[in-house]
Amino acid sequence: MESRLTVNLEKMSQVANSALYLLVIAFFLLGHFMSFYFHFLTVTFFMLTLINVYYLYIQKHHALLSNFGFMAQIRYMIESIGPEFRQYLYMSDTEEKPFNRIERSEVYRKAKNSDSSSAFGSLSAFDHREIKLRHSMFPVEKSTLNSFELTFAQERSIPNVFTITKPFMISAMSYGALSSNAVRALARGAKKSNIPMNTGEGGYPKHHLKEGCDLIFQMGTAKFGVRNEDGTLNDAKLETIATLPEVKMIEIKLSQGAKPGKGGLLPKEKISEEISELRGVPMDKDVISPPAHKECTSPLETLKFIRRVQEISQLPVGIKLCLGRLDEFSDLIIKMTSQKIHPDYIVIDGAEGGTGAAPKPFMDDIGVPIFKALPEVQKILKTHGLRDKLKLIASGKLINAGKHFVALSLGADAVYTARGFMLAIGCIQAMQCNSNTCPVGVTSHNPKLLRGLDINQKSERVANYIHNLWHDHEEMLASMGMHNHQELSESNLYIPAHY
Repeated sequence: MESRLTVNLEKMSQVANSALYLLVIAFFLLGHFMSFYFHFLTVTFFMLTLINVYYLYIQKHHALLSNFGFMAQIRYMIESIGPEFRQYLYMSDTEEKPFNRIERSEVYRKAKNSDSSSAFGSLSAFDHREIKLRHSMFPVEKSTLNSFELTFAQERSIPNVFTITKPFMISAMSYGALSSNAVRALARGAKKSNIPMNTGEGGYPKHHLKEGCDLIFQMGTAKFGVRNEDGTLNDAKLETIATLPEVKMIEIKLSQGAKPGKGGLLPKEKISEEISELRGVPMDKDVISPPAHKECTSPLETLKFIRRVQEISQLPVGIKLCLGRLDEFSDLIIKMTSQKIHPDYIVIDGAEGGTGAAPKPFMDDIGVPIFKALPEVQKILKTHGLRDKLKLIASGKLINAGKHFVALSLGADAVYTARGFMLAIGCIQAMQCNSNTCPVGVTSHNPKLLRGLDINQKSERVANYIHNLWHDHEEMLASMGMHNHQELSESNLYIPAHY
């Protein structure tokens, strides 16, 4: 029979628990007969013994503590720091999720304006899962590239069209999910670099407005900031927000990649008095948005709601969704064609998206990934003659230029990124976004943790990240022999047959 070295935790805990009582007696006797200073150890071990008695005989919440006492507590302590040990000591540079160390390092170096080149070869797998970009035998000079411009709502010929000059934007992250310092650092960096920032569904964008950047106001299913008591849209409140000079577009969130088919979630631990006021919610319970807008009960009712928001705001209006059933999405597009009502843009959020809190089954098992969804959406829009009437935006783990180019080649006109910008302002992927304990203050409202996130310094890193992303865009476009992003298409991709 094969034998192996094992540890009998039951016997070990029995010895350790008995040793506590013996050590108390031993140090008491040493303190009494030899030196008073031993009584410091007597008191220490007496307190440990009391705690151990509580674990073993009084508390009933944890079976391990009832059976093994403080030895089980040591086990819990080791388990609690396991993620940190794995992240920094045991995991390789390519195996950590959702972003491995190489991916995070690239963003950090771009944000710090450091050299982001690599040596000795790529650590990518280069197997059947790898989508690659096709370069040209005849690259063009960067000086011949055309500037980028994308104008929203020009198809409807409204006065308040909005034009972006880079094909990437800061995705939806609300004040609540992010800290005030994080919101302001992102907004200030966006202002410096002339890209827009999505407010997320956090209600009135108080902290976003402080920095004067262009904003896309997102309206989630709970309609924070523009809601009536019953959860329906308050036209007057929306009109007030739409008249703010910083607000350039309105985005109706139907669903998101992190939790498609379920509303937003803000744990009560993260709800401050200010957040409660801006959202119009209580502080003592989790805020769970409804899974859908009350007005959007069918494709036709959804289109009526889109038209209503367009008429109230007089701004470009888009919708955001994670692709699920193709028949439902097709039906919505068919209705757009027949009713001659369409949003000015559609955001497709991949199932791999997510920055805040979400139930694990929704995070892991529901929704279509972005590179699977985009070709389907592109095909449906073209089939029904809507592709040239609206813009298409992609979202979902698109933190570097290579991923941007894949999305743009699959049909997107521009891309969103959220976690890329979180990393740029110092996120270390501690995976504590939902607990108010983010160690770098990106997603925490604890003043002690916020202190380390300097708004001005982090805004410079945002600007650096944007500048270096754009540099990569230009370099890659030239290497592919193209003069503008509009030339990108699926023919520029190598897509493995088994992808």
